[in-house]
Amino acid sequence: MKPFHCDCGHKLFFDSTKCVNCGRSVAFDPATLNMRVWFPDEQPSQSLCLNAQTYDVCNWLQASAEQTFCVACNLNRTIPNLAIERNVERWSRLEAGKKRLVYSLLRLGLPVVSCHQHANGLGFDFLEDERSDPERFPNEFHYTGYASGIITVNLLEADPAAREATREAMNEQYRTVLGHMRHESGHFYFDYFRDAIDSLQFEQLFGDVNLAYRESLDEYYLTGPPPDWPEHFISAYSSAHPLEDWAETWAHYLHITDALETAETYGLVHDLNILAFREQLGRWRELSVTLNELNRGFGVNDAYPFVISAHAEEKLLFVDGLIKSINASAAALEQNSLPA
Repeated sequence: MKPFHCDCGHKLFFDSTKCVNCGRSVAFDPATLNMRVWFPDEQPSQSLCLNAQTYDVCNWLQASAEQTFCVACNLNRTIPNLAIERNVERWSRLEAGKKRLVYSLLRLGLPVVSCHQHANGLGFDFLEDERSDPERFPNEFHYTGYASGIITVNLLEADPAAREATREAMNEQYRTVLGHMRHESGHFYFDYFRDAIDSLQFEQLFGDVNLAYRESLDEYYLTGPPPDWPEHFISAYSSAHPLEDWAETWAHYLHITDALETAETYGLVHDLNILAFREQLGRWRELSVTLNELNRGFGVNDAYPFVISAHAEEKLLFVDGLIKSINASAAALEQNSLPA
């Protein structure tokens, strides 16, 4: 995430709503991927997202004058019951993660199309179940996952204590709201770009997507990953099924590219735009060690508790190549559609 600045020169952050120096209102403009000073009385054609005005869980501008929500909130299909006070805070945490996801997707030039606008679009369901409210949802369970364009996130993922308990119970190295959303977005974009994916190369790197999915996951949860998983996968869970390997690799690509953008704007790495992605990964390996050592100095868990093997690196390069190919195709299509 790059740093932002107010017109007065003071630093702003991605979740800022007001400049603490000059006091002017600010909002994130997804059209420019930048924070900007916003004068509601002078710019009636564009307003803050309705979720910002009503619930203070957003700081983005509307997608257009005709839409009441921003491009990120317009992806919501189901939100929590806001009559329950604690749900507003939990929803706010989910929205914060989703905003960072959408920022990364837009920055990479990926299409962000809502399920409300297109049958193959993306949607989010933020759901409760018996674990968070046994009286209202007896015998009802919803697991974070993906199906047919919809990313489901259980509301308890926004509860730090519950999320940490789940992480320990599942013996996971890493579990965050943003991590979930990046992973599940990988499933969405696999479906969205399936025709553009080189199936032979994919199978050579990740495996056969037609491998029985439910049975593979059941086997993973029963026996765990193979002993040699670090040699071939970015995470233990990646070994569960080729589609999970893809989604985990996609998520790590977003982790890495977003972190490198932040690092470059703060002077920790340089000239990323002239480096091939393989070289960028070299910078990331160095930077992630530094991040982890800083965290250990504060007595907290590693920021990036993963080692990228040679095989996992090739998978990350595959993701990078796909995204660049999609961007090139979109640019060519736009160029060809311009008037002569």
